[in-house]
Amino acid sequence: MSVAESTRLVDLVQERIDEFLEERTPQLTGIAPEIGDFLGFSRDLLAGGKRFRALFCYWGWQSVSTPGVGFDLAEDASDDLPAVVSAAAALEVFHAAALVHDDIMDNSDTRRGRPAAHKRFESLHADNAWLGSPSAFGESAGLLLGDLLLGWSDEVFDDGLRTLSSATSAAAARREFNRMRTEVTVGQYLDIVEENAWRNHPESELLPRAHRVIVYKSAKYSVEAPLAIGAALGGATDEQTASLRGFGLPLGIAYQLRDDLLGVFGDPAVTGKPAGDDLREGKRTVIIALARTMLPANARTMLDELLGDPELDAQQVQVLQGVIRDSGAIDRVERIISHNVGLAKEALENAPLSASARSQLTELADTVITRES
Repeated sequence: MSVAESTRLVDLVQERIDEFLEERTPQLTGIAPEIGDFLGFSRDLLAGGKRFRALFCYWGWQSVSTPGVGFDLAEDASDDLPAVVSAAAALEVFHAAALVHDDIMDNSDTRRGRPAAHKRFESLHADNAWLGSPSAFGESAGLLLGDLLLGWSDEVFDDGLRTLSSATSAAAARREFNRMRTEVTVGQYLDIVEENAWRNHPESELLPRAHRVIVYKSAKYSVEAPLAIGAALGGATDEQTASLRGFGLPLGIAYQLRDDLLGVFGDPAVTGKPAGDDLREGKRTVIIALARTMLPANARTMLDELLGDPELDAQQVQVLQGVIRDSGAIDRVERIISHNVGLAKEALENAPLSASARSQLTELADTVITRES
């Protein structure tokens, strides 16, 4: 997919999201004028972004349904394209919902360089001098916004399925979407369990448990599930779906490992989040698990004492960054990322997928693991 084609797909997905929000506006504003805040915050959350999930959904479909090279998104080359665009848009709405809930659970103040949704509701309360706690109101309203977006993701997805030419493919895609929704929810639960219960488990279990969180909270839903959903929309065979899963899971792991590195060492001007945000949140990631195995006892104790302190100042963040860097964990994570990208690309070799799709998926693999935000 050329840059122009990729941009066109992203534009189509944004147009579908905007269309859906416009369709829902009369219903919400007709209930009460205050609901306009939900709409405004939703539009902001759903505007822009890298749209990796949408792209993987599209190429999952393209890899099994359109042989050959040169498919032009500017043309109505397939009657099923609108259904695929709706599915891709639904994934982005689902992602927005997950981010809203995730920011509440992680006590994150920012998202993409702007206040997180619950913080925006908190400011709304404070600015209007309403009764009660601004933070409690912000969290409650944020939860409701996330729930609304979850429901909307189903509506957008079902709108697309109704236009799909094959009822069998529509049913298969719905099963994949439901599976994704379950896995990411329990993956998020596993994440908060590890933050709170890690001391209750032997040292030897911390790394595999952190890896399990990566798989279910992020890897499957960021790459594998969008590919499988797209493939289902295209009527994929079991062999084709297995090939895409073989590509998607290791790439999703690499994607999240890169995200974990950015969460500790990323530039706030690029990531849109404060430096060391994952350190303040106490994320028990693979990089932390690896660092602990490679640190002397005194440094490991300091890491455990500081990690998860929401009041960490800039100097303390730098100290923790230095401890992790000196442990050698960064090099280990980079090697794991490279290994998983290699596994992903290997899964595409001789896979029963279109040659153009294999090429584009390889390019996407390089893009998602070299990102800086």
